[in-house]
Amino acid sequence: MCERERGRERERMFCRCFTPKSQLKRLLLLSMTFVLPCLLKLFHSHRMVTGTQKTWLVEPFWSTSQFVRNRKSGKYLHLQLEINCTAIYECSSVEVGKTLEIRKGNIVDLEDEDVELMTSDCAQFLSQRGYQSTLVSEAEKVYPLAFSMVVHKDAIMVERSLKMIYMPQNIYCIHYDQKSSSSFKAAMNNLAKCIPNVFIASKLELVHYAHISRLQADLNCLSDLLQSSVQWKYVINLCGQDLPLRSNFELVSELKKLSGRNMLESMKPSDIKKERFMYRHELQDIANEEGRMPFKTNVLKEPAPHNIKVFTGSAYFVLSYDFVKYISHSTVAKEFLAWSADTYSPDEHFWASMVRVPGVPGELSMSHAEVTDLQSKVRLVKWSYLEEALYPACTGTHRRSVCIYGSAELRWLLNDGHWFANKFDSKVDPVLIKCLELKIRERQKYWVELTPQKFYIYNQSENFWG
Repeated sequence: MCERERGRERERMFCRCFTPKSQLKRLLLLSMTFVLPCLLKLFHSHRMVTGTQKTWLVEPFWSTSQFVRNRKSGKYLHLQLEINCTAIYECSSVEVGKTLEIRKGNIVDLEDEDVELMTSDCAQFLSQRGYQSTLVSEAEKVYPLAFSMVVHKDAIMVERSLKMIYMPQNIYCIHYDQKSSSSFKAAMNNLAKCIPNVFIASKLELVHYAHISRLQADLNCLSDLLQSSVQWKYVINLCGQDLPLRSNFELVSELKKLSGRNMLESMKPSDIKKERFMYRHELQDIANEEGRMPFKTNVLKEPAPHNIKVFTGSAYFVLSYDFVKYISHSTVAKEFLAWSADTYSPDEHFWASMVRVPGVPGELSMSHAEVTDLQSKVRLVKWSYLEEALYPACTGTHRRSVCIYGSAELRWLLNDGHWFANKFDSKVDPVLIKCLELKIRERQKYWVELTPQKFYIYNQSENFWG
């Protein structure tokens, strides 16, 4: 069986195994009745006159325009490929087969320099990217959210993530790594200049892998968000390869059910993970790589201050305003943070432990059961060594044991129950990103128009946009 046929068979098996027939009929009826038409001309296929491999432009309009720095040459033959996102969602072997054809080719996306230039004209950028037409319900308008985005590369993916979660009533802090390229930094600064309620963190860290600088980057954004005039209810932190699985309307509805509680992982540490905070760690250069990371020494640490019992979890969270305010003023939190400075990946135990401290806002009691990554709705990550056992196999590819999702996972991602997911990469499967954005937009429209409450369409004529 040729590689393409093996790929198509894998996609078909994925859909057959994880899509019950009754659910398929119900969702098909829903899509036919309520969902917007989903046929998009997503990509241009460019075949060089002197070559045979197709080059797929993820952003045909921008890539061939004067609005980017690395404009594509006219020596390409322009063809179009139509992708039906509803068919992708319904696991059509024909449509999934088209995505496999794209993945076999040379996928070209915008570089940081391109994003820097395309965001240099705010009016043109906002108009072309659709930021100036947003459907918002009254329920969302009075329930603003905050986001902390800690990023370091691939400006176009950061912009796509921001575009998918952007609502004019929300507030967004972007923290970029001091090590990032000058073009990436310029692109982020332009996004903050162009888009209302988006700003750059007032203090920027030199972020190192598994070091406290990663945790400090989020804390810097949280501190700034507390000073914002936006009276946000919850804060959510993301990285540059995260995308939402819920519309803002759905997310607000879910968060209201928490009633002030926090949503994050919190588990008892394994013996291996205990070594991350039982021993001091020192920042050292990484062999054959740029950058530094903490390495374990033989020096034992003192127990955590204030008899804090250390739990482990994830760096990613959904935290209430009151909890974040507590963290910013609490002596307990500050001393625990200082104690964590020479541990390994403190962002994976700081939040998981602080949420267990008796009396904190939205407390998770010591007697409460462990909250795993599958029980927490914050962020879905598919690990290669848990595939088949806990979730279906990855249909994209893997990077450091983490699945970079493929198009055949669109339906599963949207129906799994999580609010965000990682990882997405346009160089692996651009169709999935395009179709996910469309589905999120459709869901927002469906729920906002269904609610009897008043809703608003923000556009450039509104005072909000100045």
